[in-house]
Parts: sequence; structure tokens; C-alpha cells
Amino acid sequence: MTTVITEERQTEAQQYVQSVYELVIQRNPHESEFHQAVKEILDSLTPVFAKHPKYMQHGILERIVEPERVVSFRVPWVDDNGKVQVNRGFRVQFNSAIGPYKGGLRFHPSVNASIIKFLGFEQIFKNSLTGQPIGGGKGGSDFDPKGKSDLEIMRFTQSFMTELYKYLGPDIDVPAGDIGVGAKEIGFMFGQYKRIRGGNEAGVLTGKGLLYGGSLTRTEATGYGCVYFVSEMLASKGQSFQDKTVVISGSGNVSIYAIEKAQQLGAKVIACSDSNGYIHDPQGINLQTVKRLKEVERKRISEYVKEHPHAVYTEGCKGIWSIPCDIALPCATQNEIDEQAAKLLVENGVVAIGEGANMPSTLEAIEVFLNNQVLFGPAKAANAGGVAVSALEMAQNSMRLSWTFEEVDAKLHSIMKNIYQSSVSAAEEYGHPGNLVVGANISGFIKVADAMIAQGVV
Repeated sequence: MTTVITEERQTEAQQYVQSVYELVIQRNPHESEFHQAVKEILDSLTPVFAKHPKYMQHGILERIVEPERVVSFRVPWVDDNGKVQVNRGFRVQFNSAIGPYKGGLRFHPSVNASIIKFLGFEQIFKNSLTGQPIGGGKGGSDFDPKGKSDLEIMRFTQSFMTELYKYLGPDIDVPAGDIGVGAKEIGFMFGQYKRIRGGNEAGVLTGKGLLYGGSLTRTEATGYGCVYFVSEMLASKGQSFQDKTVVISGSGNVSIYAIEKAQQLGAKVIACSDSNGYIHDPQGINLQTVKRLKEVERKRISEYVKEHPHAVYTEGCKGIWSIPCDIALPCATQNEIDEQAAKLLVENGVVAIGEGANMPSTLEAIEVFLNNQVLFGPAKAANAGGVAVSALEMAQNSMRLSWTFEEVDAKLHSIMKNIYQSSVSAAEEYGHPGNLVVGANISGFIKVADAMIAQGVV
């Protein structure tokens, strides 16, 4: 039976969404990143409230935009010169309607309450899309691990976990890595958690080393998952990665494995970057060189051109989007593609965008892509592979067993296909066929909203 949506009901839904957004602005002043994340999702949900007024009656939006818990704390530590340093730590436990809080820890100087809340809010819907029983959370610190010794990183992470552990547990809150937090940092934090708790609760952190409860394919998961998602978009138009030219920003974990999978599928990846600048290699990026420079030697991407003189290095990151390509995968950081960069990509013939990073395109940039019929995979769908495999790591920890690389990769591929299909279906059902931004937001929202209604006003 088709629900007839009257103009009156449509207006009521729009007013409801707008009133909640204004409340978010009022309660969270000066938190622009959080405002942006909320607006992007709320703008998509009006047709849901128009079709199903029960979500308004249960005050779902008012509750879902307010974190269940926000923790901010001091992190004192001693550097190698014996000087006391103090950083600020955060954990936002946003929504636990469908499972324990799940989301990464970010160590970067830009980290503040707004950044962590935007990431945590996005995580609610991303985690819902995976089909796994995990809620949304995020955390981190304004600590910068770049240029720090291993001992300094260990002292900081131990101090950080000494406070954070109070709020964690395999069935409560399960952090993972993010920018600035890799296997080394996760290892130090896991060791400190064990030391304090006096037991081995393997499922309390994900992204662990394989020797102590980590999962095969976790390292590759976000990059691989992004490429799997874009493959589904391309297949809907009878296309694939084969012989496509690809530009991928970043050169960290997500970017490296997006490059790897794109190359495996027959694409030529011609550019990548770091926070200083980008390289353009028309012959195709040599992945082994990038892996060695970034994962082993911890050097800047500019070193690449010393070994590959046909490549060109350019200072600054924004220019990477001026390189003509068929597919662009922004895998670096938030808001790296603005309206101007989006228009340039469109002018140069881009066919598909897959967001490997969290919110890497501004709202204006997304509008440019959608208005020009560019296939667009939004972050909460396209980069959900990492948290999906984190949930699979939790499952393996609970069962005290390990799956093979091939088993986990197959599960990841299946999850990304399902995310694509559910996003397509939701977009069609609510009157926005082909718009995966709307589709992903609605699909992720409905599962969480229904769980919230079932559990009462909590």
C-alpha cells in the first residue's frame, strides 16, 4: 500500500527537521564541522518524516543529535627531554541503540569537540549500514604523533588509556584507529588496558596486531571497501575500474590499500598525496615505493620523485584535483574537495567519486557532483569497510578463533555490496533514485530509529 504524502505533511516534516537543526546550532555554537555533518544527514530525512510521522512523535531526531555521553579529559605525559606535556583527550559515545559504541581514535592537532562530534555522529549511520550490531562513537586527542619517538608515543598513549579505560569494554565501547593511530598506538593502548584491568579482554579494541587478537584484512579494509563500493556504482552503468585513470588523495592506510585494490582491478592510479603536497606519476604510481616510504621509512611523499624522476611533486594538496581522471577517491581528510575543486573534476571528465575519508567533500561540492550526474559514493557508505571488518574482528575475538584473509575479504566484499544495494533501494523508495547520499542516510537512519523506538525514551 502506497502512503500518500500530502503537502501539509511534507511541510510539517520540513519544519520539524529545520527546528532540530536550529536547536543543534544553538546548543553547539562554533562547532562548524558538527553542524555540517548534522545538516547533511537531516536534509536527507525529510521524506522519511513525511511518510512516517511516528519518528517525529517519538522525538527521534532530538535524541539522535544529542550524544549519550561526552567525555573530555587531561592527558599529562613526559617527553624525552623530561618536560611535562599536557594534551586533551575526548570520547563521544553517541548512540548505542543497535550495539556497543564503535568508532576510531584520532590523534591530530586539529582534534577538538566539534571534530569528534561530527565523526561520532557520522559513525552512527555508517555502523548501521554495515548490518553489524554496533553503535556510534568516536574519540581522540590533539596530540601529534609526528616527530615523536616511540617512547614518547608510548608514554602518551598509556596516560590516555589510564583515563579512557573507565568508559570502555567489549560490550560497552570498542575504539579502533583513525588518523595518527595505527598498529603501534593500538598496541600500546591495549597493553595499558590489560595492565589496568588485570585480564585479557581482546574485544575492547580493534585494529590490533595479528599476534594478539587482530583480524586479517583489517589493515586493507577501508581502502578495499571503498573500491568495492565504487565498483558497484560503476557496474550499474556497465563500467568497471579496468583501464580507468584514478586519482587518490592521501598516502596513509586507506589510500595505500585503495591504490592496491584499484590496481588489482586494472586501473592506473596516477596521483597520491600527504599533508605537504602531492605526486603525479603519469606512468602509474609504484605502490611498493609508496608503501616503503610511508609504512616503513615514515618519510614524506616528496621522496618518491627521487626514485621515479618521471613523476612530479607539487607543494600543497589542493592541486591534486586539477589532474584529469576518470575516478577520484578522496582518502585524506575532511573538506578536502570544495566547490571549486569539484567543478574542476567535472570539467575534466570525472565519472565517479568514492569518499574514502570522513566527509572529504563539502556540501557545495557534493551538490556539484550530483547536479552533473557524477556517480557519488558518500563516506558513510563508501568508507564503511574499516568499521565493518572491525566488527568482524570483535566477532572473532568473542569466538576465540581467526578467519583467513580470503574469508574476511569475502565477507567485506559482501557487506559493501549490501550497503550499496540498501542505499539504492532507500533512495528509490523515498523519491531520490540514484542519489546515494540520501539513500545511505535514510537506510542507516531507519534501523537506528526503529531500535530507539523499541527501547523506549532513553
